[in-house]
Amino acid sequence: MRTIRVKTPSADYPVSIGRNLFSRIATFIRKSTAGRPFVLTSPEIWALWGKKFLAAFPKDQPTVLFLPAGERFKRLTHVERLASELAQAGADRSSLLIAFGGGIIGDLAGFLAAIYMRGIDHIQVPTTLLAQVDSSVGGKTGVNLAAGKNLIGSFHHPRAVFADIDFLQTLPDRELRAGLFESVKAGIIRDASLFRFMEQNAEEILARDPAALDRVITASIRMKANVVAIDERESGLRMILNYGHTLGHAIEAATNYRTLLHGEAIAWGMLAALQIALARNTVGPDHVQRIEQTIHAYGPLPPFRTTPARLLGTAKHDKKNRAGTRRFILPKGIGNAIVVEDVSDNELNSAIGWLLATARK
Repeated sequence: MRTIRVKTPSADYPVSIGRNLFSRIATFIRKSTAGRPFVLTSPEIWALWGKKFLAAFPKDQPTVLFLPAGERFKRLTHVERLASELAQAGADRSSLLIAFGGGIIGDLAGFLAAIYMRGIDHIQVPTTLLAQVDSSVGGKTGVNLAAGKNLIGSFHHPRAVFADIDFLQTLPDRELRAGLFESVKAGIIRDASLFRFMEQNAEEILARDPAALDRVITASIRMKANVVAIDERESGLRMILNYGHTLGHAIEAATNYRTLLHGEAIAWGMLAALQIALARNTVGPDHVQRIEQTIHAYGPLPPFRTTPARLLGTAKHDKKNRAGTRRFILPKGIGNAIVVEDVSDNELNSAIGWLLATARK
């Protein structure tokens, strides 16, 4: 087992990476809280792993709450319902909420923990690769509005994160690939060695070789932990983690969160942003080719259809925008990225035109 510590001005917690971590999760909970544990999960995850999860708690088993799978359930309506269920079950300020599922479960559980009784502790037990390498680490929580993704949320760090590689063996291929796009992103923006590894070892990674997955997950988490330590509240450097997200989130909203998985939308967004970077000469043609080939190596990327107007409209609500200034993250070589604030309407329209033409094929 490997452990990476996330250290920020307001938090210090371990991220454990390994296999068969249930007993470690139970031990951590027993030692770290005197309150009642509650689990938020999805019916699908619980059907696969519920018995094994509960077996780690021979006494004082957690109370289980459920959220249906799907981005459309990541809304305030369900936060209120779950908060009511916590209250009815006797949860108080000493209780602990365990997020046991993918990124949607993790984001919503973290937000629920942040606001229930003005804040209770939570831990993250991510069951998808995307959640393990990205959303479970860093303290961002949130839910969606019709106007855009994660427009309501807070920073609320977990007490711990447990990334169990065994969960990935039951993950559908499409979900695995969606998570791998986030790790490719991590390599592009800040870790050239991770990018090279993923560029050269796609076959082993896609075959779920435990050693290969361990390397990808560990490097991805270490990169994010380092960035979050420098910029906890996304006032500067942390914004590079949003490479591909400006148009990726717009794609998700414009297609009503029903067509693409999050990682797939981000992959399309990375490719579109790459077109702006190429036109600006912030990245050379050779690197563009390597990035495109590596993204597609973990595909296929599903096609989608929407209109330029819908993408532009949803992109206007991107959280990175400040005072009417449109912020974009662009690669600057491999292992480096920059935040720019002067992407013009013409540049954005050109990237959207390329995106929609390519995504229809």
